[in-house]
Amino acid sequence: DVGPNKIAVVPPVALWRRLAAQFADPVIYLLLAAIVISVLAWFAEGSSGVPLDAVVIAAIVVVNGLVGFVQENKAEQAVAALRDLTRPEAVVIRDGRQGPIAAAELVPGDLVVLSLGSVVPADGRLIEVNALQVAEAALTGESAPVMKSTEPVEPRTPIGDRVGMVHSGTAVVSGRATAVVTATGSATEVGRIATMLEETESEPTPLQQEIERVGAVLGIAVVVIAAIVVATLVVIDGLRTGAELLDGLLIGVSLAVAAVPEGLPAVLTVVLALGVQRMSKRNALVKRLVSVEALGAATIICSDKTGTLTRNEMMVRRIVVPSGQIEVSGSGYEPEGMLHLDGVELQEDVVLDEVRWALVGGGLSSDAALSQQEGRTTAVGDPTEAALLAAFPKAGIDQARIARRFERRGEIPFTAERKRMSTIQSDSRQDHRLFMAVKGAPDGLLDRCEAERRAGRVEPLTPERVRWWAEVVERLASDALRTLAIAYRPVEAIEDVAALDPSAESSLILLGVVGIIDPPREEARHAIELAHGAGITVAMITGDHPRTAARIAQELGIAEPDCRVVSGTDIADADGDELVELVAGTTVYARVAPEHKLRIVNALTARGEVVAMTGDGVNDAPALKAANIGVAMGITGTEVSKEAADMILTDDNFATIVAAVREGRAIFHNIRSFLRYLLSSNIGEVLTVFLGVIGASIIGLDRDNGVTVPLLAVQILWINLVTDAGPALALGIDPAQHGLMDRPPRGLSDRVIDRSMQIGIGIVGLTMAIATLAVLDLRLPGGLFEGGDDLTAARTSAFTVLVLAQLFNTFNARSDRESIAGQLLVNRWLLAAICLSLALQVAVVQVPFLNEAFGTVPLAPLDWLVATALASSVVWVAEIRKALVRRAANTDEVGGNGTKGPPRPRATASS
Repeated sequence: DVGPNKIAVVPPVALWRRLAAQFADPVIYLLLAAIVISVLAWFAEGSSGVPLDAVVIAAIVVVNGLVGFVQENKAEQAVAALRDLTRPEAVVIRDGRQGPIAAAELVPGDLVVLSLGSVVPADGRLIEVNALQVAEAALTGESAPVMKSTEPVEPRTPIGDRVGMVHSGTAVVSGRATAVVTATGSATEVGRIATMLEETESEPTPLQQEIERVGAVLGIAVVVIAAIVVATLVVIDGLRTGAELLDGLLIGVSLAVAAVPEGLPAVLTVVLALGVQRMSKRNALVKRLVSVEALGAATIICSDKTGTLTRNEMMVRRIVVPSGQIEVSGSGYEPEGMLHLDGVELQEDVVLDEVRWALVGGGLSSDAALSQQEGRTTAVGDPTEAALLAAFPKAGIDQARIARRFERRGEIPFTAERKRMSTIQSDSRQDHRLFMAVKGAPDGLLDRCEAERRAGRVEPLTPERVRWWAEVVERLASDALRTLAIAYRPVEAIEDVAALDPSAESSLILLGVVGIIDPPREEARHAIELAHGAGITVAMITGDHPRTAARIAQELGIAEPDCRVVSGTDIADADGDELVELVAGTTVYARVAPEHKLRIVNALTARGEVVAMTGDGVNDAPALKAANIGVAMGITGTEVSKEAADMILTDDNFATIVAAVREGRAIFHNIRSFLRYLLSSNIGEVLTVFLGVIGASIIGLDRDNGVTVPLLAVQILWINLVTDAGPALALGIDPAQHGLMDRPPRGLSDRVIDRSMQIGIGIVGLTMAIATLAVLDLRLPGGLFEGGDDLTAARTSAFTVLVLAQLFNTFNARSDRESIAGQLLVNRWLLAAICLSLALQVAVVQVPFLNEAFGTVPLAPLDWLVATALASSVVWVAEIRKALVRRAANTDEVGGNGTKGPPRPRATASS
């Protein structure tokens, strides 16, 4: 029992599980722990009022989870989309009778009848064929329909070369056939892709990995800081009574809460969500928030050829007639384009006349048509024949007039054995004289030609001319062009039409040979140049013939002439380690099956590459899912590829990927900015409390009645609320820096918080703490400087200095080495956030009813001036450090002879 001809459906993930997954993050775990600690501390203090800090942190966690859930709620339906490729009915022959049955009832051994417009319901072996052509682009990447036959298929033959087989989900574009079903359901090639999708794990993005590391480090740091503080208090003060011990524990808890950047998950989520919105305006729909940043780290873009780098539309690229070779410009089936001879636009002369004869002859021996749909010209029927019709307006041919002038009186249909098609036409302008128009493969048609039409005259084909035409065909083929020869001959008697058979295809007059190709997208070459300039490798992975793949890759600038082309067979024969070595430096892959694409992605990942995979077909889905980021085409892409991908390009434009890379790099830069800001500010709070407790006697903190801390817990919470949210979010939407696309991508070994950033965070945090404690010392009696204020007034000044220092720090945080000069006014949102935070701080200090809530007293103008001067020290210290960093970097770059050394292969994360 093989079961129904259906692809097994994976049960969808429950909504509650998808929601819970939003909270599976180390930083979230840290915040949840902070909530628990805050609630315990609230209980220990008598459970008075509301545990405000716990409530605020819990709200941040919940909002963060909901934003991520809403943005990523679209469930993965790739397997369901694959299942939908199966038509509900199939025409079969059972018990000698032909008729339709439900496609799900097909079993191996059934005889299936295929005809024009049929979607193949199962994999099958062809046993009878009549001019059958099947479009297999969605499965193999082959842009042109495949001519099928009954010839045997050898084991391990790539899907694109199995001319004796048909596969589920592909479409019949011409002819008829009978096939015996060999595989159904999950055993088909489409079913195997579904199985690979189920077994393929989505790779975490570099940002996800980095945030996990940051969360883990912060968690350890929080525990260590709290433990050190409590242990130090025990050593210094003894903490003999229960009350004193509780005070010490509360200080440790307040430090732990201060060390946790509560706003980090929310700011990160909002920044990524805003990036998603910006990308949607640039024709890129992002399904997972972290994906928009992942492209910024991409070191290689693996792109499918058909429909991604090319248009998936056949086009006449070259026309060779007896008097010359003509280049054809344009794109796909669109009528815009021109003819050029030796680089000059073709004018009305004998060459143009010969071109028109060749194109009309090819069009008359065709059955295709062109159709306008939603502003785009599409092919109806064979794409190769449609390409001939699309060249008509470029040569000044009016197709409507041709249709009125000629009438088809008979035909010899195309067959795989003859590889040509002939029609008998009646010319109304020549007294309805008859002639035969023939088009077909040059290898069979040229032998049947005895003459050529040259400069308006019919001239015999001499041996020299025969060799010349053979060289033409070889040259076109070497340029990866699909070749068609076009000929004609007069038909003298009407009786010839009735007795028409293949033997009539003789004594032909050659009109010309055309070279047809699936043209590269015009914008793709420029996008590839930009990617290369950004240090990103572009690799083409296709099911097309190696020669075609190499030619397109060279034309797009992906590879050099005579580049190495790795085939699907090469990939299948290589074991894991061999494949990792094989993919090194390879940029062109041809005759590749779905499992080969998946192995390529895995091998590149094993080499340490950050892989972006683009594609539009069913065959791309497993690799799209396995890559660090999968990018599907929105117009030509199948539903399967869209559901498996992380990002969908609504314009199918490869250039949009490069725009997404730039957006991703800008987001990563901004993430580093607000991380630098949040962590240095929080370290400043921690060091203020820690050093204030340790050096209490030095700065004059009164500890006669127990442990006295520089800042109250409510003040620390306020600082986190007023400085962590608005300014950090504004830093996350900083305008993109110039030169982002002139740098190589960051390496996997580069950390979001690298050594240079760690040093900067430590220096700025220490400066904040020193400035804050300095104002305490200035205002309190008994310290290094004799002051005369009480503890509340001194704390208010210290509280204000720390808030102002963090607001000054927003300008520092933009870069670890670039000066703030010239960057103060580039982000109006940051200026607005700073002004709002400053206004709130003024209110907390100057408004009487808020004084009681926050333990503050109003400050005099001179106090504000002193606080501002001390707080600004973070800018001056940071500027001095940045100048030293720039100087050291310039020294490292200059060699002993005064010239710069070679560039690094990977950029560091420093910015």
